[in-house]
Amino acid sequence: MPFDTELTRRLGIAVPVVQGGMQHVGYAEMASAVSNAGGLGIITALIFPEPEGLRQEIRKCRKLTSKPFGVNITLLPALVPPNYEAYAQVIIDEGVKIVETAGNSPGPVISKLKKAGCIVLHKCTTIRHAQSAVKLGVDFLSIDGFECAGHVGESDITNFILLSKARQTLKVPFIASGGFADGQGLAAALCLGACGVNMGTRFLCTVESPIHHNIKEQIVKAQETDTTLVLRRWRNTTRLYKNKVTEQALKVEQESKTGEFSEIAPYVSGKRGREVFINGDPEYGVWTAGQVIGLINDIPTCKDLVARIEKEAEDTLKERLALVKPAPKL
Repeated sequence: MPFDTELTRRLGIAVPVVQGGMQHVGYAEMASAVSNAGGLGIITALIFPEPEGLRQEIRKCRKLTSKPFGVNITLLPALVPPNYEAYAQVIIDEGVKIVETAGNSPGPVISKLKKAGCIVLHKCTTIRHAQSAVKLGVDFLSIDGFECAGHVGESDITNFILLSKARQTLKVPFIASGGFADGQGLAAALCLGACGVNMGTRFLCTVESPIHHNIKEQIVKAQETDTTLVLRRWRNTTRLYKNKVTEQALKVEQESKTGEFSEIAPYVSGKRGREVFINGDPEYGVWTAGQVIGLINDIPTCKDLVARIEKEAEDTLKERLALVKPAPKL
């Protein structure tokens, strides 16, 4: 039975599952596979060094799916920031109507997208940031709990609290992000007030994911304890897969006398992280993974994964509803 939530209605998707924008992963093949499966696939804009590369990827995705898909733009601190508004203009020019935003000071980009009639899903790790995003006119909030991969924020609040707080305080529909891998998780998120879920690490471990098979097998073997946090000292806390490089980075962070970021920079190089996904050596560099890594036990196609999540969620909601019994007549 198809789900009917604010997310499925507004985005035109069958299952309220969004593939998070992932660096080195969110290409057209990945996004189209998720969209064809009934969820919302996402192309990651900043994979491409220039906006023109994103334009070509959007056109490629259109050839691979007739279903809705979106584009992610994440605004992060950088010595030479990308031209975010140029990427946004490409999205607008190419007629993409769904955009996931995240990161710092997204106001100008969100304003540009909204003026063009785009539906904006903004990812945030605190209710305070969510409320600021509401003022910017976003359509959906993606509430990112401390369990998530990548940038976890500095508040360390897990989704069980964040989602309930969002339900109590927010007037804009929200998606649950961080810690979701199956239909039971989707059912729980819906019960806590979300209108869908966002999954990154789970989609990382699928047949269509453009990473080395060895890394997918490593995810299947991993436990929920196999991630670690780095860069807290610089208020850029990031959850990564726990390997030799992250342990070295953490040692530098904890023992550095100067606190200069240059001391840790070689260990957290994005270039080395990208090589992990290409060469298949999980110890070669840092790569992001959420605590949900401990719940992933196979490498399905996106079609099979989304169908399974849909069925599990439906069965779970029916089973839980059956716990409510009529009161006996006196």
